[in-house]
Amino acid sequence: MRRTVFFISDGTAITAETFGHSLMTQFSNVEFRQVRLPFVDTPSKARDAVSLIDRASEADEGEGPLIFSTIVDPEVSGILEQSNGHLFDMFGTFMERLEEALGVPRSPRVGQAHGMGDSKGYEDRMEATNYALTHDDGISKRLDAAEVVLVGVSRSGKTPTCLYMALHFGVKAANYPLTEEDLEQPRLPAFLREHKHKLFGLSIDPERLAQIREARRPGSRYASLKQCRYEVEAAEAMLRAEGISMLSSTETSVEELASRILLELGLNREMR
Repeated sequence: MRRTVFFISDGTAITAETFGHSLMTQFSNVEFRQVRLPFVDTPSKARDAVSLIDRASEADEGEGPLIFSTIVDPEVSGILEQSNGHLFDMFGTFMERLEEALGVPRSPRVGQAHGMGDSKGYEDRMEATNYALTHDDGISKRLDAAEVVLVGVSRSGKTPTCLYMALHFGVKAANYPLTEEDLEQPRLPAFLREHKHKLFGLSIDPERLAQIREARRPGSRYASLKQCRYEVEAAEAMLRAEGISMLSSTETSVEELASRILLELGLNREMR
């Protein structure tokens, strides 16, 4: 089965896409063609969106596309209801019950979920992102300001996980790749042991690691399965000996890795 899905919003459409993806993962037998339409904030743009939806319906042999919407304006949202798609309106579904639960009416404002209304939160995220970039792959060994330090072999997913924590949670995350020289030692480097309470290990299946490294350096010793097995086994043994928690990134998304790491380290942060 193949269906078209639209994520539509008067803002970035990130919330609609995230919500829709969460639901779509429960339907592994369906192939979804995804279309994101951000900044649909006028009736004219909504009518253009309806035209796209109706054309997609024809291409899918009359099967109405799925529409995940986070549009605030009732007039604009009402136009989408005239399409040949199946509309899942987050605001329409939840807002009335939320107003009832809170006992106050909403104050409709477009783009608040991912805007810059919280300037302090935005600045914190940008500062954390800059920190992650300047403390990536062991560039800097000055880790006093770090809140999390990810440790693992090269290409085990440390960088994207650090950047995700920075961008979404404002967490200052550094990472250090365990080199072959490090793995020949009985303990972690001394500068890392000084920050042991911040350390968290990432591991990965050697076969998957070899695939990733082969794409980066084809035919190299670095990418050989033998080398990958040695590094992964040695790194896991070292982390266990140091009593450092670890997770495998083989089949775990950066979203889940970040959430589990923050939970394990007791960093209670809101997504921003």
